[in-house]
Amino acid sequence: MISDKEKFFKILKPILWVLTIVFSATLIMEAWPGNSRKIDVKAISSDWAKLILVLNNVDKRYVDTIDHKQFTEDVLPRLMEELDPHSVYLPPKELEDAEESLQGEFEGIGVQFTVPNDTAIISNVITGGPSEKAGVLTGDRIIEVGGRCIAGTRTPQDTMVSLMRGKKGTKVVLGIQRHGVEGMIPLTITRDKIPQHSIDVAFMLNDTTGYVKLSKFARTSHTEFMAALSDLKGQGMRRLIFDLRDNGGGYLDQAMKLSNEFLPEGSMIVYTEGKASPRAELKADGRGRYVDLPLAVLINTTSASSSEIFAGAMQDNDRGIIYGVRSFGKGLVQEPLYFTDGSGIRLTVARFYTPSGRCIQKPYSDDYDYDFLARYDSGEMFSADSIKLDKSVEYKTVKGRTVYGGGGIVPDVFIPVDTVGVTDFTVQCNKHSIQVKYANTIFENNMARIVAASDMESFDRFYASMDVEHGFLAYAAAQNITPKPGEWEVSKGYILNNVKALVARYTPMGDNAFYPIFLKSDKWIQKAIEGDETADLR
Repeated sequence: MISDKEKFFKILKPILWVLTIVFSATLIMEAWPGNSRKIDVKAISSDWAKLILVLNNVDKRYVDTIDHKQFTEDVLPRLMEELDPHSVYLPPKELEDAEESLQGEFEGIGVQFTVPNDTAIISNVITGGPSEKAGVLTGDRIIEVGGRCIAGTRTPQDTMVSLMRGKKGTKVVLGIQRHGVEGMIPLTITRDKIPQHSIDVAFMLNDTTGYVKLSKFARTSHTEFMAALSDLKGQGMRRLIFDLRDNGGGYLDQAMKLSNEFLPEGSMIVYTEGKASPRAELKADGRGRYVDLPLAVLINTTSASSSEIFAGAMQDNDRGIIYGVRSFGKGLVQEPLYFTDGSGIRLTVARFYTPSGRCIQKPYSDDYDYDFLARYDSGEMFSADSIKLDKSVEYKTVKGRTVYGGGGIVPDVFIPVDTVGVTDFTVQCNKHSIQVKYANTIFENNMARIVAASDMESFDRFYASMDVEHGFLAYAAAQNITPKPGEWEVSKGYILNNVKALVARYTPMGDNAFYPIFLKSDKWIQKAIEGDETADLR
């Protein structure tokens, strides 16, 4: 059997199309059996001379015609994989999607939807967006998009999204099914630019503690963040919990700008260094507006890249307390290179280092992408003593605390993964999305009252009038999922809180209603609320 490595080198040959174009000026000699001329490889200045010569001759003399375009697309991803886990080749569509996710806006119809039972149901219509102008309502079911049926056809959710998105000014017809209306309603929507926010939610957890959850470091993150903090400050915020859990990173300049807001002048934020990239130090400029604001930062095993730069800067400067578990460990600087066909590569050119000198990047390994599973198996997610630390080198924070490298940011306050409320019944409910489906059932049966709930007080009044507990158990039983003796007492609080949050998301408040409810069962938030960022951590 041919190994993956052998397959890689076998398929590498046809990359000649790209390399031949780039280096064609140097490839004027030939080497082939029967050719009497000898080639002095040393005479060719490129270090890739031999490879290029071979590829050039394969192009000219190979017995069959080579599909250069297809082979190039096949080879480039494999070639980049040989370098490191984060150097990648992105075909045009993938590059467009990757860039769009960080730009702060996209072009589409302006709706959010869920798919609880193989049918897309509108959960939020963006105010002022194309769908609202066309008459789309929360609760509408999308049956067709552009004449293609997507309901009950097991259409993947990303396919649904791609069908709805498109260039600004183009039109798409949605076939809508609306509660209380017979037949399908065709609505023609003109696509437009839709703002895409990187802050999921910002609100006051109590009279003095503000909370901000950032999903990614996008082009607009700093602007969004400062607007959110200004609003929270007006509501009495005197300390901040900044949630970077599940934030995979994004633009370095945004991590720099956010870090700058919390650090005094001259404080190191991060530095980068690579073979062809001399050490570059990035420091605070002294214009930060929240240098004295007590700060708590939440991280988890999927907090990566820019999230780790921010957390590392706060930790090494003793500026805030980091709560959670060890972060992902991505400390590589990627530089983009774009090709005229719309594709591109992201090439690793340097590494990030925290102010104390720690390298954020975790070691490469065969199970690199599944490292989080190894962390579970080793007990690291449940016990701080199980965290793997490289103690061969000690690093010091500004106040002299000892911190360690080895990959990722180790929190100051370890919070184990919360298993409270988790039973076999919970697992089965999650596996079959019972909470999501039941929340949708509540919405469909009470659509008018839920859509009319414009504030938490009115929503709470509506929700208190329902017997959600018995309703949920009956709904789960109808799906052949029932709790064993004692399981419901353990899982009840967790499950019912999630159901309430999911129903609240259907109100006009959207995520601003969902998160305040959902986070009530979040033990990490409670731990951070109880913390004291002014304490001396030495």
